[in-house]
Amino acid sequence: MGLSALGWQAVHRLLTREPEIAVERFFLGKGFVAPTSADSGKDIRLFPLMAASVSFEEDFLPLLRALAATGVPIARSERPDYPLVLVGGPVAFLNPGPLEPLADAFFVGEAEAGFAAFCLELKRAVFAGTPKADFLKAAAEMPGIYVPGVTRTPVRRVAALDAAEPTLLACPAASGFTGPASAIPDALLLEVNRGCPHACRFCAAGYIYRPPRHARMADLQAIVERETPPKVGLVGTALTDWPDLLPFLRWLHARKTKFSLASLRADGLTEELLGFLRECGVRTVTLALEGASERLRRAANKRLDPEVFLTAVERCARLGVNHLRVYLILGWPWEGPEDYDELEAFLGRIVAARDAGQGNRTHEFMRITLGASSLVPKPWTPMQWAPMAAEASLHAAQKRLKDMVRPLRGVALSVDAPFQARLQGVLSRGGPEAFELVRLAADGGWKKAMRAWADNAAAILDRERGADEAFPWEVIDMGVSRAALRREYERAGRFLHSPGCARTGCADCRLCGMDVWLRAGA
Repeated sequence: MGLSALGWQAVHRLLTREPEIAVERFFLGKGFVAPTSADSGKDIRLFPLMAASVSFEEDFLPLLRALAATGVPIARSERPDYPLVLVGGPVAFLNPGPLEPLADAFFVGEAEAGFAAFCLELKRAVFAGTPKADFLKAAAEMPGIYVPGVTRTPVRRVAALDAAEPTLLACPAASGFTGPASAIPDALLLEVNRGCPHACRFCAAGYIYRPPRHARMADLQAIVERETPPKVGLVGTALTDWPDLLPFLRWLHARKTKFSLASLRADGLTEELLGFLRECGVRTVTLALEGASERLRRAANKRLDPEVFLTAVERCARLGVNHLRVYLILGWPWEGPEDYDELEAFLGRIVAARDAGQGNRTHEFMRITLGASSLVPKPWTPMQWAPMAAEASLHAAQKRLKDMVRPLRGVALSVDAPFQARLQGVLSRGGPEAFELVRLAADGGWKKAMRAWADNAAAILDRERGADEAFPWEVIDMGVSRAALRREYERAGRFLHSPGCARTGCADCRLCGMDVWLRAGA
């Protein structure tokens, strides 16, 4: 799994281009033994910099265990000398708070925007015999570097933007490794877009990666021609928004390169696109429903025409898709029985659309999997003020879904674990005090730790935050104004849609404050 993550592969590719830097890969193996280099077998303690890319809150525990296994003190206060432990990845700019007691520093933002320069400065400081504390004091002034207790906050997220064309993804990420050791052994992962213009109110990626950017088709073609992979996996939050999607897929098909796609929007799944996907052998399609009812989808700012969605279902069945995945989010603050009544009726219409599309055709029957996840109100989204649904409420919602799906032919249900969702909520919304929860889990696992930490978890999750309440993650400046996020939260409570990001860029929108951030120099 570690070998397959795209973000850190992009960082590794970036650093290995620097002739002054020696970079090696370490993974925590089974049994929590001290990790050794996957490249040379070297001891990790030989390296003055230990940099971890942390994508998900559940990664906190493996990071802590990896440090403990090496004999490196877990708390930064107990590491006066090198190594310098640095945390990057989405968690570093979503909310670094719970890892502040562990990390010496955070790289806040996109690695293409200065991480190699930071590593070179550190290398020169180490060779010059500069003490770690002195280096950190100097590094605290570098763009995108957050040194807890030293840096003046808030720290501006750094982004790799093309100054002349901010909506261009000038440096799309691509896999550095494929092969049998990888969880994705045969596919080159390729980033089509970063960020999302649709401004769904629950989606952190739609806010922390602003402004949304698309890659140039020519840049992606050059990567494929250089790497010559047997298969390409296209990665992005809004693939069907990319105007070159179908031409690029046709180009891949012409050169006999297989491909796979992430989730698609129903309104982008045209007859032409789906027909081509089926021609190329794509047999599974994923569509996002998000809210159980139209009013919840308005609260989420999910623009979805039910008739367009049903047309997409019918089209999938008619053209021979054999597995349709539909995603749904449970646990909205405004949720009630009437929303599930509406969902039950709509699921019946989805099945009817599937059956109408199948008709008397002899191709394989199209199965439908309804995937239901629990809402985690994330930092830097309008939902950051919202309480999180209790575990019992989430279980009850899942039970209602099981009851409504049971009589539907060819429909299966897949749900997440409410406990894991609540854990993610605590770790994403807590401050430095939440590190104690991670330390407890290192000794006895997450469930035992959450029982011991139940009162603290309730204080973090179970209440609506005050309009003017300060958040621990506001040590970061994401570029999106607090006022804009609050306005969107209040509109969610009134079930009102808001426009998404303007295609022409921030200067023509100015709804969230990002244009001011860009003018100040991201």
